[in-house]
Order: sequence, then structure tokens, then C-alpha cells
Amino acid sequence: MSDFTTRFAPSPTGPLHLGHAYSALLGHDMARAAGGRFLLRMEDTDLQRSKPEWDALIRKDLTWLGIRWDGPVLRQSVQLSTYDSYLARLDDLGLLYPCSCSRADIRAALSAPQEGQPHEVYPGTCKSRPMSDRKPGDALRLHLDRALTRLESNLPRFTETGATHRGSHEIDPAQAQAEIGDVVLSRKGEDIVAYFLASAIDDTRQDITHVIRGEDLFDFTAIQVILLTLLNLPVPVYHHHGLIRDENGKRLAKRDDARAISTYRAEGKTPADIRRMVGL
Repeated sequence: MSDFTTRFAPSPTGPLHLGHAYSALLGHDMARAAGGRFLLRMEDTDLQRSKPEWDALIRKDLTWLGIRWDGPVLRQSVQLSTYDSYLARLDDLGLLYPCSCSRADIRAALSAPQEGQPHEVYPGTCKSRPMSDRKPGDALRLHLDRALTRLESNLPRFTETGATHRGSHEIDPAQAQAEIGDVVLSRKGEDIVAYFLASAIDDTRQDITHVIRGEDLFDFTAIQVILLTLLNLPVPVYHHHGLIRDENGKRLAKRDDARAISTYRAEGKTPADIRRMVGL
């Protein structure tokens, strides 16, 4: 078996749709073609929205599609304390600060970014607060300026194999500050860890060599590469694929229940039909 290892990492907050099917099938196909491993991870750090019934449906849909994963399913919700050790390492480096801004804004910032929902760069309202001033309910943000200064002699790089952004990329500090800013990494008291951190850490813990996901996440790969480099962790190869869109060119989302895989299955469609529908 080769060392090629990838994963499909949905959030169990709704049904899988055609876009999910495309990403899962593509990753599965690439792993099997390389003689490698395909893992399944449930990114369920949002304990309020993640439901066991969605988890079960996702696994049922994937099995029906002919996807077989290697080893047990990793669920982020059962290892929340694991991420604390990495936050502590960033704190030791002086790269975190507490934030008491809007609860709704912070919750939104903890989730994976969505196409069509522009990322708002944090204006730095709490940036001058020291960690000693952290209060119950405060979030933790990455002090990006300090992080980039620490890395200025060795700017992070990553390799992209997708068709659109293929090649080697060096993180542009000015672009990162202008487009990403000081992202939220966790919120105390709610046991929520940000997508940016949890996903990157788990890719390392699962020995993921290739991250295969939608191109809507390409612009946020930089922050994960920065975090991995700060923590002296390996940076995987990234492959950002095109998105499955509706007749109006809009990216499919979980709210598009009419395109849910379970709906197609109930209508009598076959896995081969789904492959044709997504261009595989």
C-alpha cells in the first residue's frame, strides 16, 4: 500500500448532496487508484448543530455510493481536549489573544467558510488584550501579525495539484493580513474549536498526505498552512476541485434538500446515476 492517504470530512449537520458526493467519490477514486487509504472523519465540533441522525445518514449514503473507508470513523467531538494542547503551544509562543466580540459573529467564524458568504476580516477590536485578561466566554484569536513575523525568515509553502491553482505556493504575508486576518481558533465555555484549527490538526494526526476538497476553501488554505508551520507539523498536498452547481450556477449547499443523496436514492437512482450526474 502506498503512503497516499486522504479523507472525506463532512459535518453531520444535514444531508449529503451532489457536491458532497462528488468530493467523496473523487477522493475515494484517487486513493484507490494510488493504492492508498481513504478515511472518514466527522467534523462535529459544533455540538449544537451536529446530530447523530445526520451522522448515520451520511455513512449510509457513502456506503450506498460504493465508498468504503479504512479504519474507524474519527469524530472530533470526542477529542476536543486534544486541541487544547495545540492552543497551549500557540499561547506559549505569544500568538493568541482573548476576544469578547459578538457571540453570533464568533460562532460564524468558527465554522468552515462557505462560498457566497464573504470572510470579514476582524478589525482588531480586542487585539491589544493580553491573555491574562481572558474572561469566561471569551474566544481566542490568532495574532496573525506576530505569527507572520515569527515565520518571516521561513515563509510557509504548500503544493496544490488542482487544475485551477496547480503549483507551489508561498504564503503572501500582506495578502494573508488583508484577506484572512486574526481568525478565531476556539471559544471557551462552549467547547467549540474552529474549523481552521481542528481540521488541520486532524489531518496531521491521521497522517493525511493529500487534502481533497472544494475550491471554495482554497483561499483559506493559507491559514491552515500557517498554523501547521507554527506548530512544526507536516503540511499535506492540497487538491481543490471544482464545485457542483445548480442550473443558476449556484454552489449546492445542505439546504438544497431536493438534491440530497438520500432523495435520489428514494427516487430509484443508482450510484452509477449519481456518478454521471457529477461528471465522474
